[in-house]
Amino acid sequence: MGTIIRYGVSVLPWLLVKVIDLVNNNSNSDFKIVDASALPNFISVGPANLKEKIYAQVGSDLVRIEEEINRLLDSDIPLISVVGRYITGSGGKRLRPLLMVLCSRLCGYKGGGDVRLAVVFEFVHAATLLHDDVVDHAELRRSCPAANTLWGNPAVVLVGDFLYSRSIQIAVEYQDVRILQVLLDATTRMSEGEVLQLVNSDNLEISEGEYLEVINRKTAALIAAACQTGALFGGGGADQENALKAYGQNLGIAFQLIDDSLDFTGEAEELGKPVGNDLQEGKATLPLIYALRKAKGAERLRLRQIFTSETIAPENVREINDIVAGSGGIEYTVGQAAAHSMRAKEALRIFPEGPMKEILLDIADYVTCRRA
Repeated sequence: MGTIIRYGVSVLPWLLVKVIDLVNNNSNSDFKIVDASALPNFISVGPANLKEKIYAQVGSDLVRIEEEINRLLDSDIPLISVVGRYITGSGGKRLRPLLMVLCSRLCGYKGGGDVRLAVVFEFVHAATLLHDDVVDHAELRRSCPAANTLWGNPAVVLVGDFLYSRSIQIAVEYQDVRILQVLLDATTRMSEGEVLQLVNSDNLEISEGEYLEVINRKTAALIAAACQTGALFGGGGADQENALKAYGQNLGIAFQLIDDSLDFTGEAEELGKPVGNDLQEGKATLPLIYALRKAKGAERLRLRQIFTSETIAPENVREINDIVAGSGGIEYTVGQAAAHSMRAKEALRIFPEGPMKEILLDIADYVTCRRA
């Protein structure tokens, strides 16, 4: 199949989904406003740290995931392996494949064939990172030079296409149309989310509900799909499948909202990118949306002046951060993330107590207290 590129962005995943003509019937109903670096990101610096507790229980699974990622990136075209290993090896939480493995076990799976399917979700995630960096003209990704700065936009877009195609190829091996439908529905929603984000670039008028819809599609869709696929692969019933999908949806929203707050409060060394990166890219995220709603007249005007300027100097980033924090934007965003984390945990109530459920509950807590 040929690759179609417009404005430097591949539309291969969109075309694949449209050929199959899947219909997404649940885009809005679950999302009311109540609103990783590889293995080291799960390793703690203290004995009481939640990351250490999680890693102690999933470390062997993360090792298996890493080994499978490396094996599946083999290609007789060297550039594919080089760029693929660069993006997957530059640091990541492996959250999506790990969730698929854990959810399959929660539903009763006991075999060893889960990891190959789980890697599908890391490959799709990696493909979106490659494409995002092209769209955003990014220079850094996880403290390393973005792949497009090393190999150029055409190579990076095409390797992203390979990762998408490889993901579908692997998923087909399992001969379960339900899994394919979940995967392709997620990639459709992710593509729609990317377009929504592009349409709202430099848009300070975006509402909270509209922004939540962007992150629901762009971030939460794939995490929900990983959890739902775990249920399908593990032999779970419809109630378990729906519960794990809801867990993943809310976990994904919480994850992105914490990312939003860290762009204002984090440290560049921890984030792997400059603080205020979203502002520089013209993205109005929830802390800023809330601040514009609550800030007083002069501060609101200043936020607009800085955000709409052609370049934003470091001192202006600090000024925006101070206004956003003073208006309660950070506190509100973290509170919304905590509310979605709680909803994620509530979705697990139908499952009996056990080690897999406990890990998933801990991950929901970890998502809201992480620093990177």
